[in-house]
Amino acid sequence: MKLIDTKLDGVKIIEPKVFKDNRGFFMESFNFKKFEELRLKFDFIQDNHSLSVDKDVIRGLHYQLNPNAQTKLVRVITGSIYDVAVDIRQGSPTFGQWMGVKLSEDNHRMLVVPKGFAHGFCTLQENTHVQYKVDDYYSAENDKGILWNDPALAIDWPTSNPILSEKDAKQPLLNDAEINFLYQTKEGVDHGVL
Repeated sequence: MKLIDTKLDGVKIIEPKVFKDNRGFFMESFNFKKFEELRLKFDFIQDNHSLSVDKDVIRGLHYQLNPNAQTKLVRVITGSIYDVAVDIRQGSPTFGQWMGVKLSEDNHRMLVVPKGFAHGFCTLQENTHVQYKVDDYYSAENDKGILWNDPALAIDWPTSNPILSEKDAKQPLLNDAEINFLYQTKEGVDHGVL
């Protein structure tokens, strides 16, 4: 597996080793030992799977507050998405900045979205299946979000006419969102909870 850093500290792109032949392909999408070797130690406890029937579906931007914050490992089974992570850690030098990457059934890439980041994606094809692992269970009371087109974020989504859920169409702007993440420095300053 190849690990690729992004401009957001902690957000990583993973390129698995894919073995292809005339029958198709084989790959390990998760291997605890190999992830540990890459210093990606997470206790994933749940797999989620979404199907977006249409192109231009935006799901997000979502996150869960502490103490039920989630790290996500996102991959595409069929179709393709533009996957986005937004830094929402108070005090972070990249607070409010975002990064995006194309994940597809063809490139087999995966994205690690750690705690302290909002996550969302836009489907680039019809009938796109997305699967992601999380390291904490769903918590309705801690389920939060940010408006997909918040002008302060200026995310360059690959659609101008998205298909949204009612919930995602009414999410707050970043400045109004409930956030309890603090930035943790490399020197070991605890990010704690606001």
